[in-house]
Amino acid sequence: MPTVLDQAAIDAALTARHPDWSGSPEKLRRSIEFADFLTAVEFVNRLAPRCEELDHHPDLALRWRWVDVELSTHSAGGVTDLDVALAAIVDEVASALPHAEDD
Repeated sequence: MPTVLDQAAIDAALTARHPDWSGSPEKLRRSIEFADFLTAVEFVNRLAPRCEELDHHPDLALRWRWVDVELSTHSAGGVTDLDVALAAIVDEVASALPHAEDD
């Protein structure tokens, strides 16, 4: 079973991620604002197969053009290296799509 990361390890891991990530030993969080609703849906559609490949799944909330992402390894009871790896995938997929500030 993966080991839950402490706050220092989470802070260090997030320095390499998009600055909108925040985290605690319980969860990593990021809200992403896309250009429009369809782009937010496209993000979810592109992210889903990557999550399946990793066999690790985020909690996602879709609100108009926003997607809220929460990552936690439920079986371990908190944030693990799997969540850090998935955060990198979230960043990669999100960066390929238009955002609100691109308007």
